[in-house]
Amino acid sequence: MLQRFFIFCSGADTDILEDCSSGEQTKYAGIGATVFFTAVMAAIAGSYALFTVFDNLVTAIFFGLIWGLLIFNLDRFIVSTIKKRDNFFDELIQASPRILLAVIIAVVISKPLELKIFEKEINQVLLEEKNDLTLENKDQLALQYTPTIEALTAEIAALKEEINTKEAEVNGLYDVYISEAEGTAGTEKLGKGPVYKEKREKHDAELTALNSLKETNNAKIEATEAQIATLAADYQDKVAETQPIIDGFDGLMARVNALGKLPWLPSFFIFLLFLAIETSPIIAKLLSPKGAYDLKLAEQEGALKSWVTQQKDQRDVLVTTDREVNNRVYADIAEEQELYDYKRKIARELMQDQANAFYKKQKGVL
Repeated sequence: MLQRFFIFCSGADTDILEDCSSGEQTKYAGIGATVFFTAVMAAIAGSYALFTVFDNLVTAIFFGLIWGLLIFNLDRFIVSTIKKRDNFFDELIQASPRILLAVIIAVVISKPLELKIFEKEINQVLLEEKNDLTLENKDQLALQYTPTIEALTAEIAALKEEINTKEAEVNGLYDVYISEAEGTAGTEKLGKGPVYKEKREKHDAELTALNSLKETNNAKIEATEAQIATLAADYQDKVAETQPIIDGFDGLMARVNALGKLPWLPSFFIFLLFLAIETSPIIAKLLSPKGAYDLKLAEQEGALKSWVTQQKDQRDVLVTTDREVNNRVYADIAEEQELYDYKRKIARELMQDQANAFYKKQKGVL
């Protein structure tokens, strides 16, 4: 039962193969087993690749099975259409398009399994890329907020500097009227005279202005700091909003690109393995000597071709003979006087009818 199934997978004609030796049947069963297990590997690889895309196990398995059946059908077609010839190079030329197709299939099959085999290394590469993307994202978002925040910070610094300048001015006036009272500067008279009173009033007026300035500027500083805090919160919200996109940067294309950044030699050997598996049925068919199955198949196809050619020749002869007979029959009929008189009578009646119809039409016009 298993051998018959594998023979079916090889695409061989079971009716012809049943009349061959057991060794010939075993050869084609081995070719069919290679086709079958290649399709199984394709289904597994396709399911994993689709799982990385859809992130749904049922969907991935369903489409993976369809992909495996597609590969099975292609491989079965490739093997079954290679015919053994007397010249190896003719067979190689015949199989070259199929070998190219096998190479393409091997690439498609091996890539998803490479992604699974090197999953840990790929995850490390993706982690580094995600970290770089996170930093770049923060820098790009900061460009939207940094100029405004720096302008507001400079505004706060200017307000504080204005207070400090005014405060230094008031402190200077304080030192002036104290020195006047002590007699160490100004009029150098000890006591609180008119000059002292004048300088004291000036200091008190500037102190009042300083307090008013502090109140006004502190209110402005608080409002500006609130704006800065709002911008900082907006920046953090933007970062939090865009971070899930970066965290989800692990799809099929991202993993394939990450695989390309790893050393190429291990991936190349895996590709060679699948290439050997995929081309093994074709190579086995090319290298195997012409067996009983190939001879019987060639005999059957030759007999069918001869029969078709014979039928075509017979149809051509039949058509030619029938044409010659018809020509002779019509030639004999054309010489009969009875047929001539009959056609002459019919022609006379037709011409009379035409003349009558023309007369009626002309009369109607007049």
